[in-house]
Amino acid sequence: MKIIVLGCGNIGSVAAKDLAESLPSAEIVISDVNKIRAKEAVSEIGRDNVSWVQVDASDHGELVSTLKKFDLAVGALPGSMGYQACKASIAARVDMVDVSYMPEDVMTLNKDALEADVCVVPDCGMSPGLGSVLVGRAVNRLDQVESVHMLNGGLPEKPVPPLGYVITWSVKDLIDMYSRKVNMVKEGKIIQVEAMSGLEEITFPNVGRLEAFYTDGLRTLLHTVKDAKDMWEKSLRYPGHVEKIKLLKTLGFFDDKPIEVENAKIPPREVAAILLEEKLKRPGIPDIVAMLVEVGGLEGGKGVVYVYQMLDRYDKKRKVTAMARTTAYTTSVTAQLLANRVTEEKGVIPPEKLGMNEKLYNKFMSMIKKRGITVKESRKPLQ
Repeated sequence: MKIIVLGCGNIGSVAAKDLAESLPSAEIVISDVNKIRAKEAVSEIGRDNVSWVQVDASDHGELVSTLKKFDLAVGALPGSMGYQACKASIAARVDMVDVSYMPEDVMTLNKDALEADVCVVPDCGMSPGLGSVLVGRAVNRLDQVESVHMLNGGLPEKPVPPLGYVITWSVKDLIDMYSRKVNMVKEGKIIQVEAMSGLEEITFPNVGRLEAFYTDGLRTLLHTVKDAKDMWEKSLRYPGHVEKIKLLKTLGFFDDKPIEVENAKIPPREVAAILLEEKLKRPGIPDIVAMLVEVGGLEGGKGVVYVYQMLDRYDKKRKVTAMARTTAYTTSVTAQLLANRVTEEKGVIPPEKLGMNEKLYNKFMSMIKKRGITVKESRKPLQ
């Protein structure tokens, strides 16, 4: 079994290491356009079954040619490259698990994936990803789904200035999350709202006061959960964060249109990404990931709500962030299910489909639990 991991950033490198440890007989190859970064990732993992290759994932022909040499691909590229990577895997007729926060609707590739007889599992991160699997679990139990509410966020253990936040994943995708229009369901219809709208304050157990705001995290759930009348996802931050981010956005720091600076045209978003990476990437500060998923509906004629709650923390022993744990391990576990042929389904398979299958869900959650990620499930009456 030969598996290629596209991208070796905060998430790709952790996923590659977990794959190498979990599948010792498999050959894990890390790829990146930057060969120095790829070499360093391989050296840090330090396992005989891990190697590297230089690949320009923006070159469709080169990527397809490379993918054809492998049995399975794992996409951990920036969101702007995710859709094209999935297209390349289909062209190469190679199964793929992808974690990128792409702006495109990946379900538009379903027909091509079916014709190529491949399986593409998109959005396999923390949320969308793990959160989607939990929604699928609840949907499978309910006779009728009324509502889906998802709250999640990666945070430092304690708020740190200037934004009460630290960078633990792609900063470009983070900016995109703050900028992209949000798809949600209201009164049974799909609508769009501005990112960071719907601001409210909540209290999360063992964390304290947080603010929650709409982000575009429903993704494939818009296709797979058809009957819900109310469905949304919100991100969590410490109080005051949104006000500061909105100020940056209003001032134009997240704009795509280039501005001229000393005879050079530069998109402000590119500068903002560099500055945020430099100022907010603080490896010494431990992080947490908080998640709350509530799915309400009818079961046996009664109104019920299934509740899933998770609070994950930085792994001090292995030096893995909570964000990487909940994101990369979700990616790796899903890839292992495909590698071990636990599922033979073809086409674009949303992560919630794993939750809708009892056997797959139990296997998935067992593997997640072995990595120290604990999700508490409860059931309460629908009020």
